[in-house]
Amino acid sequence: MNRRIYLLALGVLILTLVLSACSGKDNQDPNGDNSLEEQLKEKDEKIAALEDEKKELEDKIKDLEGKQESEAREDNLLKMSIDLVGLIKDKDMKTLSKYVHPSKGLRFSPYDHVDVKVHRVFTKDEVAKLNEDTKVYTWGNYDGTGDPIELSFSDYYGKFVYDVNFADPQMIGNNTIIGQGNAISNIEEVYPGGSFVEFHFKSIDPKYEGMDWRSLKLVFEKQDGQWYLVGIIHGQWTI
Repeated sequence: MNRRIYLLALGVLILTLVLSACSGKDNQDPNGDNSLEEQLKEKDEKIAALEDEKKELEDKIKDLEGKQESEAREDNLLKMSIDLVGLIKDKDMKTLSKYVHPSKGLRFSPYDHVDVKVHRVFTKDEVAKLNEDTKVYTWGNYDGTGDPIELSFSDYYGKFVYDVNFADPQMIGNNTIIGQGNAISNIEEVYPGGSFVEFHFKSIDPKYEGMDWRSLKLVFEKQDGQWYLVGIIHGQWTI
C-alpha cells in the first residue's frame, strides 16, 4: 500500500509541474492560425481538466492513508486483545485494570444481549481488587429461567468469563460477530463507535453438534486518543 501511495503522490507532483508549465505558456505569444482568445480558452480547459485529475489523485491518497490508519488501529487492538485474554486467563485483574476505561469502567455481560440497566459495571480501581472481593453481586438474569444471577466474582468468572480456554480459541473475529444464538447481540447500539474482538469456540464436544459454542468479546472505546476496555461479553447457546 505504501508503494501505491508513493505512485499516486508522484502522479500529483507530475500534474503540478504540468499545470505550472501550462500557466507559464499562457504568457507566450500565440502561434498558428487560432486566435489568441481561442488558444487561451483551450489552455484554460486543459488546465481545468488537469486540476480535476490532480484533485482525484489527492483524494485517492487520503483514502489510502485513512485505510492504512484503520488497519494499523485494528492490528493494535487485536494484539492488545490477545494480551488481555492472557491476563484474564491468569486472573490477573490488577494488571487488567490498567486497561479499563477511566470514566466508564468495565461492564460484565453474561450473554450477548447487553442490558445496561442490570449488567454489573466496575470502576478501574474496583476491577483491580476483584480477586479479593467475596461479595455476592447480581450480574443479570439466567437464560431460560429469568432468575437473577447472584454470584461472587470468582464464581461468575468461572461460569461467565473464562469457562473455556479463550486464550487458545478456534476462531478470532476482529469487529466481526461469529457466535450467534437466540440472544441477539446489541453491541453496536450499546458501544457506538467502539471496537471489539471476539474469541470463539464453534464447538467443544462433538456430541452437542455446536450447541455448546462459546464466545468472549472484549469491547473497547477511545478516550483522548487511547483505547480502553469497557466491556467483557460472554456468549453461548441460549433458549
